[in-house]
Amino acid sequence: MKIVIVDDHPLVRRGLASVISMQPNVQFAGEATNGQEALLVIEETQPDLVLIDLKLADESGLDVIKTARARGIVSKFILLTSSASREDFLKAEEVLVDGYVLKEALPEELLFAIQLVHKGRKYYDPGLMEDKMRMSGSSPTDELTPKEKEVLIELGQGACNREIASRLFISEFTVKKHVSQILAKLQVADRTQAALYANAVGLTKYEMSYE
Repeated sequence: MKIVIVDDHPLVRRGLASVISMQPNVQFAGEATNGQEALLVIEETQPDLVLIDLKLADESGLDVIKTARARGIVSKFILLTSSASREDFLKAEEVLVDGYVLKEALPEELLFAIQLVHKGRKYYDPGLMEDKMRMSGSSPTDELTPKEKEVLIELGQGACNREIASRLFISEFTVKKHVSQILAKLQVADRTQAALYANAVGLTKYEMSYE
């Protein structure tokens, strides 16, 4: 997997390069500090994935992504930002970014997002997804059945299908069906992201007792 880093802060670029070098299947293909440099490096190296800052001095990372896609560049883009504002997140969704990761995220979360996006899925910070739904007056968890919420809670605690089946007195096949429905309703890519979501929104067994 070839990755290009676009950020106007040298220390951030070096820090990101250090983090992604932790992965044996990742090749650091190049870096850029602004939109013009980014497009040149991306066109030259044809990376699989681009980590790009939302705000590049006087430019927007979203504009760089729009231009790249208009030129037929097929690289995937993960937006890195310190902004947790709903407005920025919605703009990123409009551009169809492949990932939205806050700079306060742990290195493990960024690496998880990179691997997920590389597999053709999307990664959005779970806290931002919940905030979006809260602002709209609804929550993805409202769509879950009581049993699906129980399964989601167990996912948040890191339980495997066998453990969930034992704790909830259902078959592993039933657990798999519930997990599939949970992923679809929450619009997340896999059980790990569902677990992150469960922890981000603070879903607990205590809440379940009042349903």
